[in-house]
Amino acid sequence: MTSMRRTRLFALFVAASVAVSGCSTVGRLNPFNKGDDGPQETASEGERIAIVAADQTLEVAEALKGADFFLPTPEPMTAWPLPGGTPEQAVGHPEAGGSLSIAWKRGFGQGSGRGAHVTAPPVAANGKIYVMDGEATVTAFDAQSGSQVWKADLRPQSRRDKEAFGGGLAFADGKLYVTSGYRFAAQLNADTGAVQWRTVTEQPIHAAPTVAAGRVFAVSVDNVLLTFDAGTGAEGWTYQALSEPARILAASSPAVSGDTVVASFGSGELVALRASNGNDLWSEALSRANRNNALSEIRDIPGRPAIYQGDVFAVSHSGVFSATDLRTGQARWSLPVTGITTPWPAGDVVYVVSKAGEVICVARESGQIYWITDLGKDREKRGGGFLGVGRKNFSTRPVWSSPLLASNRLILAGSTGELVTLNAKTGAVEKTMNLGGAALIGPIAVNGTIYVATDEAQLIALR
Repeated sequence: MTSMRRTRLFALFVAASVAVSGCSTVGRLNPFNKGDDGPQETASEGERIAIVAADQTLEVAEALKGADFFLPTPEPMTAWPLPGGTPEQAVGHPEAGGSLSIAWKRGFGQGSGRGAHVTAPPVAANGKIYVMDGEATVTAFDAQSGSQVWKADLRPQSRRDKEAFGGGLAFADGKLYVTSGYRFAAQLNADTGAVQWRTVTEQPIHAAPTVAAGRVFAVSVDNVLLTFDAGTGAEGWTYQALSEPARILAASSPAVSGDTVVASFGSGELVALRASNGNDLWSEALSRANRNNALSEIRDIPGRPAIYQGDVFAVSHSGVFSATDLRTGQARWSLPVTGITTPWPAGDVVYVVSKAGEVICVARESGQIYWITDLGKDREKRGGGFLGVGRKNFSTRPVWSSPLLASNRLILAGSTGELVTLNAKTGAVEKTMNLGGAALIGPIAVNGTIYVATDEAQLIALR
């Protein structure tokens, strides 16, 4: 990987260390400044309490080594209208992929580079795949042939925002909804790309929206959950989470189940609200102090929370992977996993990918671990030094996307340009293939085909 690409990936997923040193919460949360009062049992206003013990480690449970578990039968997915497939951001077990041969590739605009990043997951409905490039250009492709149906450049003409990145797409009721780092939310005609309404926002939106029950939900970069009327674009209620200047340069889409919306924020807060009016239901801080890693002070939850069988699954950059009861907000279990992706619950288990490249299969009810497969170890690149001297000064591991469970395989794309499939029951690597470019967005599965959007704005169909 070139030096420029390594720099770009680091900027997107790790954020600047200056933000850490400048964060107003670092001093307050420094474990060396807690004094001799022992662990706190309650948090005063604005403070966060770690929910994972400092000495907790990540290990396969002896009783579960080699044990079988239930996965639902793979089922065809005819649409993928939201970033996680459904308002709950969880779809179970799609049937898709076949032999994973590349059927077609199509470019869709500006790839990631200086001032631009491709962050929008593809969505699919009505026989079309919708993607957005690094400069707010939305393109619709025919899902079968890959032919372009329409393209819409949504960049504003004003001088206020000459450069921006991020945002995403969602489909509902024949309409395509767009959020953008150019400070707007919009509704498009999904068949033509024509703009139906456009609402300007005060802050950029780096994540895709979630649409449910006539509302559009999206989180802005200043940790505000925004809502819009899906029909008119009129702004609705808002929720302000704790301010947090140090964050990952990516963002999360809310999950909605019934009249409950669960949103995650750069502050490490996981919050449940009444979807109809924004009333608080419960909140949890996914925080874990680590004396050996200053980046643990970045508490962001950049992956989507996933709701499945009455529980909410989420993982934070600060090192907490948790299952929380959707109704009560009670934490069921937690594990010391540092992640920037979205967990995948299905059947008896939930899969999660750590920032270090470990794919972890966890028992959904107990939080015990069935297996861990390290995808970073054999792909680690060493750097530093001059003319071969000092080559072990530092090392970099690939960044991996959120997992996709499809036809009894876990499928992940990575910053090395690889697509990897694992046996969903054992974690064994079954296949690797070259995509031709880095892919940091989780694949989706529709009508037997897997679609991957790469960092270079290439849409790839695999059958």
